[in-house]
Amino acid sequence: MITVVGSLNMDLIIRVPRFPAPGEAIHGEDLQTACGGKGANQAYAIARMGRRACMIGCVGADAFGEAMLENLRAVGVDTGGVIRRAGSASGTAMILVHDTTGQNEIVVASGANRTLTAADVHAAADRLAQSDAVIAQLETSLPATEAAMAIARQAGRLSVLNPAPFAPLEDALLQSCDYLIPNENEASRLAGVEVRDPESAAAAAQVLRARGARNVLVTLGAGGVWVEAEAWRGHVPAFPVTAVDTVAAGDTFIGAFVTRLVEGAHVREAAQFGCAAAAIAVTRPGAQPSIPSREEVESFLRARSA
Repeated sequence: MITVVGSLNMDLIIRVPRFPAPGEAIHGEDLQTACGGKGANQAYAIARMGRRACMIGCVGADAFGEAMLENLRAVGVDTGGVIRRAGSASGTAMILVHDTTGQNEIVVASGANRTLTAADVHAAADRLAQSDAVIAQLETSLPATEAAMAIARQAGRLSVLNPAPFAPLEDALLQSCDYLIPNENEASRLAGVEVRDPESAAAAAQVLRARGARNVLVTLGAGGVWVEAEAWRGHVPAFPVTAVDTVAAGDTFIGAFVTRLVEGAHVREAAQFGCAAAAIAVTRPGAQPSIPSREEVESFLRARSA
């Protein structure tokens, strides 16, 4: 079992021909809704990869909250650790998706996600201690994230932190991470090294390992991922595809990567598997609706190795 401690958001998506300038109103396509949130996306991806997943987080006592839980349950995610918080709205995200490039701009209203406390996480300590891996991000409260990583480390479980969205982090938190997985922007700000390519990603990853993270992967979007790990270091290229929506690419990568890690795969192979899953996801719109099945990922990899 892999447990994800993190956010659940209802995504409100508008496709646009270009991103608006400050103070400018532009026309976009019709509003669409899709279940998202970094934590829920990662749990959904793990379940789609065929691994048992458990979600810990908070939603509001509203229609969005119920819809998000039902969507996770539909793929087999255990939502018993998700708290329904009366008096709080469920998290929402307004997402503008560029028609041509698939790139996105996102504004998140955290809502109930920010009410997740360290005490809530400690109440689920038995569940975390029984997991093969524990994954957390920064869309809930920082004390909740710190508690999740500390419990995983104390129980000898694999601890994985996706430091998104960016927040300044103490070395003590990095030292509790078996795997730290930032994107290029987060790595740049955490390490104080501008990340533009695999070489600069390597420099940033080395800084973050020196601060205490045991292994660091810097995701580079269409540039693939730089792996700075105890077992191997190097660049894993992305698979070339035509992107239509990149909104859940990083979460798909993380879910697929951690799934293969706990199955015993070498870190390089796990990263390649994650890149394949993310490549499929960006060819489809939406967050969780874009995440492929394990069979699709394995078929994708076979086709490219033939």
